[in-house]
Amino acid sequence: MTLEGEMPDPQTSSDLDIAGEPTLTQPVSPRPPEPAETRFLKWTLFGSHGLRSGWLTALFLLLLFLFMAILSVAVALVRPGLLEVQSRELTPGPSIVQELIQVLALVAAASICALVERRRLLDYNLTGSHRLRHFLAGLAGGFIALSALAGALYAGGWMRVGPASLSGAAILRYGALWGFAFLLTGMGEEGITRCYMLFTLARGVNYWWALGSAASFSLFAFLNRSGSGAGGVYLMALIGVAPCLLLHLRKSPSAGFWEAAWLTSTFFGYIHTFNKGETWIGIFSAAAIGFVFCVSVRLTGSAWWAIGFHASWDWAQTFFYGTADSGLMPKGHYLASSPAGTALWSGGSDGPEGSLLILPALVLILLALVLVYGRPKQLVESNPVHQKFAL
Repeated sequence: MTLEGEMPDPQTSSDLDIAGEPTLTQPVSPRPPEPAETRFLKWTLFGSHGLRSGWLTALFLLLLFLFMAILSVAVALVRPGLLEVQSRELTPGPSIVQELIQVLALVAAASICALVERRRLLDYNLTGSHRLRHFLAGLAGGFIALSALAGALYAGGWMRVGPASLSGAAILRYGALWGFAFLLTGMGEEGITRCYMLFTLARGVNYWWALGSAASFSLFAFLNRSGSGAGGVYLMALIGVAPCLLLHLRKSPSAGFWEAAWLTSTFFGYIHTFNKGETWIGIFSAAAIGFVFCVSVRLTGSAWWAIGFHASWDWAQTFFYGTADSGLMPKGHYLASSPAGTALWSGGSDGPEGSLLILPALVLILLALVLVYGRPKQLVESNPVHQKFAL
């Protein structure tokens, strides 16, 4: 006991229980260290931002292809043979169904990954300022760029342009149908590569993982004997080796973005090898325009310009000029165009995208992007991803 006003002895009071009986102080034993296997597993799966970007991308692609397979089976049960038509000819109806399957699967897969990451769908390169303006500019740019390429082919004698094959209401009907189909194409393909994959990989990929993945896509293209144009995948994978290595060695803050751009562009070229009638030039041009779209995301702060450009480029090529697309001629096109002369310059069955003229065209598109958009100051201020990977 202590007298009133007298402070108790800490040592004495701590050794007494409520009844005043002495107690023994139990030492706190340290937590046993985690096994090395557990630490390695955590390091493999998780980084400073949670689940590593490579695993997130793998999860996204797995879910994407799973949902696409499920939806394709459902469509086949309801309308047998509908999707097979798309493999033989380009028609608006089956095209819309096929692209809608891709978009729905994309939204489902990205939504699940967004829940895992605690993000919004718009966070995947769909925010930023002037989105509508960039989308409309992309629409105009895609039509102008394809028209310039078609004009160069016509002037060189490598493309014949026939009379209009549609008239009256049919022009509006097919134009609207193809417009909707290619809007879905732009949303689906850009959503997969320049939205989810580019955003996710840019914040976590490193050079060696990007190099290994690009080499893997090249190997897959080589082993896929039913595919075509594998040389374009090899070329895109090779082009990125030295520049990305230089950024990696300099420890540039922008290295992650450009490594992700290299990887997603190589992947974009690879998935196009499954199209029939592709050539190595057509596959490389697909990969290269993918890189241009990555640059547009960098400059504008979002993928909206790329979505608009992609949609109108395909619309102009397929509907307006009626050229071949990956070896397939479209049904319901405005003008009737056909290749002339050697396929190296005309593009042959691949259409304008398979012509050597596509290469200077892509350079001009890239220069136009840089001249028009430069690198706006508000980019770093409004987009946290670009704050991290600022040049």
